[in-house]
Amino acid sequence: MTATDVKPKVLLLGRIVHATKTWQSLSEIAELVQPTATNRAEFLEECRSGKLGGVVAIYRTLDSISITGLVDEEVVNAFPSSVKYLAHCGAGYDQVDVRACSARNPPIRVSNVPTAVDDATADVNMFLIIGALRNFNVGMQTLREGKWRGQPAPILGHDPEGKVLGILGMGGIGRNLKRKAEAFGMRVIYHNRRPLTEELAAGAQYVSFDELLATSDVISLNLPLNKNTRHIISKPQFDKMKDGVVVVNTARGAVMDEEALVNALDSGKVYSAGLDVFEDEPEIHPGLLRNPNVMLVPHMGTWTVETQTAMEEYAIENLRLALETGKLKSPVPEQADL
Repeated sequence: MTATDVKPKVLLLGRIVHATKTWQSLSEIAELVQPTATNRAEFLEECRSGKLGGVVAIYRTLDSISITGLVDEEVVNAFPSSVKYLAHCGAGYDQVDVRACSARNPPIRVSNVPTAVDDATADVNMFLIIGALRNFNVGMQTLREGKWRGQPAPILGHDPEGKVLGILGMGGIGRNLKRKAEAFGMRVIYHNRRPLTEELAAGAQYVSFDELLATSDVISLNLPLNKNTRHIISKPQFDKMKDGVVVVNTARGAVMDEEALVNALDSGKVYSAGLDVFEDEPEIHPGLLRNPNVMLVPHMGTWTVETQTAMEEYAIENLRLALETGKLKSPVPEQADL
């Protein structure tokens, strides 16, 4: 870069909490900028005013939704015409309208962090499975109320040993969960849009969606949220499940119809549930809050120093590669043909 060259700008939406040195190292090849906007209306105006002109790449976090709202078609079309890349710091990217990004001319290429979250999220997944099977939540509540196990004591829980775990969406997190579940003696079946290779499946049995619903003792939701998976679990699917099934969700809240889950819990169809994600976060369905058989965690699947650092590093690496080579490390699957 010569003295007359102008560095491309990289826009930070959200905060870098852990990988601050790595972020600052980008200043060698780019000018790092932030919006002054504090809400969506201000952000749209800032984009349209030209104040963010020259921004080539954007780093965004889930929390930046408080500034921009969803990165929907309106926001995408308001981005400066210079924007070519959007690096999302998260595995799930349902807050970003990839279709609108692809439709821009030239398209905005989107990346996510597909692997850095696998271990921590699967850990929470396994915690919820054990807690829901063993019905620990009731005892934890009564203990804090000074009632020991309560009167009457909670119903007996179940061992994971020998139980069938059905994983709906066996990507990186699901495969990580499989290994952890097998250490507890569970047998794993799974359903994806298409079977995995034998190497990736690593002994897990591929079954149809209906067979997974009908034969699983525990069903774990590990699939991304999109128009095809929204409410993929609702009343018709609960009706096909075993009586007394355990349901766990660490994916996105809206892949399951929460009202249908509440009804299935109330009827006893579902024995217990473990949830890290919710349809209308941070609002929680009152039927889930009042039910002591539900393990609730406030979206803490990646809530560790190590994992959040790795996520930030990964997203920043996407930006550096884009600026230096024109290619992203982990483009989202929807843009594989771009």
